[in-house]
Amino acid sequence: MSRSPAKRVAAPLAVALLALPLTVLVAQAFADVWRAPGVLPDELGWRGFELAFERAGAGEALLNSVVIGLLATALALVVGWPAARVLGQRLLPRNGLIFLLLALPLLMPPYLAGFGLTEWFIRLGLDDSLAGIVLAHLTFVLPYAIVILLSGFTARVDELEEMARVAGAGWLARLRLVTVPSLRPTIAAAALLAFLVSWSQYGTTLAVGAGRPTLPIVMLPFVRTDPQVAAALALVFLAPCLLALALAARAQRSPL
Repeated sequence: MSRSPAKRVAAPLAVALLALPLTVLVAQAFADVWRAPGVLPDELGWRGFELAFERAGAGEALLNSVVIGLLATALALVVGWPAARVLGQRLLPRNGLIFLLLALPLLMPPYLAGFGLTEWFIRLGLDDSLAGIVLAHLTFVLPYAIVILLSGFTARVDELEEMARVAGAGWLARLRLVTVPSLRPTIAAAALLAFLVSWSQYGTTLAVGAGRPTLPIVMLPFVRTDPQVAAALALVFLAPCLLALALAARAQRSPL
């Protein structure tokens, strides 16, 4: 069946709109010399990446961002799982108040939320610590994880778990052999979004972390002072996001 002319035009146009900014970003990252009004760089090199890792400390910032993102994601899945199960199985009424409470952290600017948490973290000795940043990120990551996870707890999952229970499977066996495999696409989607939300946090990290380097923190000052270094850091920032997306897509396609 042949596609309509509109569809034949729309697909390449969408790809071009997505690829063009990335192409310019790659060119900027490797352009040691790019004089106006030239369309292409005059000289290519590794200056942007060298300065990013030597002067900006991209290596430490990358490691911090990865650790924080993975810890925040894992905590969001563990903490959000029971809440999502209760809401998904309608053990609590699904009214607007519950979802409003879930969304409350998302209604305030991240820096403001981080500033509010800082005073308490100072009292608890969590300020300027990795644990403090992870807990601050969890404020924003957890609502997304709960909302996505609850969509997976359907009546079909209840039926499969009941069949396993009747067959003699304990709760741990049901969780490992029935629940988690049944919800694997949902878990993958929740983990992906949770990681991306934590990965991109700037204001919260700045307020709670007291300058502890993460990629968003070290990248922003170079946007105006050195666009090549900023572009190089942006590519470093983008790489784990693409890897997380690929892993989530693979998890969703894998057979049970």
